[in-house]
Amino acid sequence: MTVIDIPGSKSVTARALFLAAAANGTTTLARPLVSDDTEGFSEGLIRLGYTVERAPGAWRVTGRPAGPAASVADVHCRDGATTARFLPALAAAGHGDFRFDASPQMRRRPLGPLTEALRTLGVDLRHEEAEGHHPLRIAAAGIRGGDLTLDAGQSSQYLTALLMLGPLTAEGLRITVTDLVSEPYIGITLAMMRAFGAEPAREGAVFTVPPGGYRATAYPVEPDASTASYFFAAAALTGREVTVPGLGAGALQGDLRFVDVLRRMGADVDIAADRTTVRGRGRLRGLTVTMRDISDTMPTLAAIAPFADGPVRIEDVANTRVKECDRLEACAGNLRRLGITVATGPDWIEILPGTPRPATIATHGDHRIVMSFAVTGLRTPGIDFDDPGCVRKTFPAFHHVFEEFRRSAG
Repeated sequence: MTVIDIPGSKSVTARALFLAAAANGTTTLARPLVSDDTEGFSEGLIRLGYTVERAPGAWRVTGRPAGPAASVADVHCRDGATTARFLPALAAAGHGDFRFDASPQMRRRPLGPLTEALRTLGVDLRHEEAEGHHPLRIAAAGIRGGDLTLDAGQSSQYLTALLMLGPLTAEGLRITVTDLVSEPYIGITLAMMRAFGAEPAREGAVFTVPPGGYRATAYPVEPDASTASYFFAAAALTGREVTVPGLGAGALQGDLRFVDVLRRMGADVDIAADRTTVRGRGRLRGLTVTMRDISDTMPTLAAIAPFADGPVRIEDVANTRVKECDRLEACAGNLRRLGITVATGPDWIEILPGTPRPATIATHGDHRIVMSFAVTGLRTPGIDFDDPGCVRKTFPAFHHVFEEFRRSAG
C-alpha cells in the first residue's frame, strides 16, 4: 500500500482566506495549500491592506469586518479564478477605489454573472476592456443588500462569492439561483461560512444570508480531493493500492466522489472516517457517467479511459469549456495525439478503448491537463508535456511526488 500526503485544498484555502479577512479577529489556517493560486490570493489581500502572515504549515490572517484597509489598490489576480472572483466581492463591501486585473488566461474567463449581480446591489463597477471580463474597477461604498437572481450555470464560484459577501452587507442577501453547476462546492461554502459564525440558509433554489459578519477561528484545511483523484486513478489503472489520509467520510469536497466512478469501473474503494483507499483490480470497465458536479475530475477520467474494456462517455460537462482552457477539447485533442478515437459534443466526450502511443501533451497552460495525462504515462512510456511547470498553480511538487509514486511500483 502506498500512502500519499496530498497538499491542502485550493477551494478550501481560498474560501478560508476570504472568510478570515472578513472576520473579527485573527484566524489561523492549518496546512493551507501553498501554490501560485493561493499565494496570489494572499498577496491580493495584502494589497488591499489586510495582514497575512505566512509561516510553514500555518497562515495567520487578521480580519477587517469593515473591509480593506487600503483606500486605493491595484490587485493582480494571476491565473486564479477564485482570486479573480472572490476578491472583487470582498472589496466591494468596503470603501475605496480598487482595480483588478489578471493573466491573459484569466482575462478570457467569464465574470459577467457575478459583476452584474454586484451592479444590481448598487456597486459602482466598470469593466475596462471587454464587458464581463477582467480588468475591472470598483468604487466601493459598502453594500446595502437585498434580493438577487443569479445564473450560476457556468461556475458555482459566482454564487460562492455572493454568499460569502452576504454577512458583510447591511441587510443581508436573498439569492434565487436559476441554474447551478458543481453544486457540491456550494456545500463547502455554506459549511465554512457556518464555521466562521455566519448563518446561511437554503430552501430549494433560494439562499438566504443574514447580516452580522464573521468571527475568527482556527481552521484546518483538508487535503485537495481534485488532486487526490490523480493518485486514485493511478491505483485503479495500475492495480496498486493508494491511501490518502485526511480525506474521508466527513470531507467537505464533492470531488471525493470521483472514487465512486472508479468503483463503477471495477476498483475497490474504502472510505473511512479519516482516509480513503483505492485498490485497482487490473481491469477497468467502460461506462457512461454524468460529471456535472465533479467536473474538475473529468480530465482525470478521460486520461485513463483508453484503458477501459469499453467506451467511456462523460456527460453534462459543458462548464469545463470555460476553465483554464477548454478542457473538453483539450482532452479530446490530446487523446487523438495519443492515437485514441474520441468524439465530442457541446457537453460530452466519448472515448473508445485503445493503446496510447508516445506523444507530447499540449497542456494549454492548464495544471489539470498535465496531472491527468501523467497518469496515462504510467502505462504509456514516452509521454511528455509542452509546459510541465504549470502544475505550480495548485501542486508545485507534483512531478516529484508522482515520480516517487512511479518508482515505488518497483
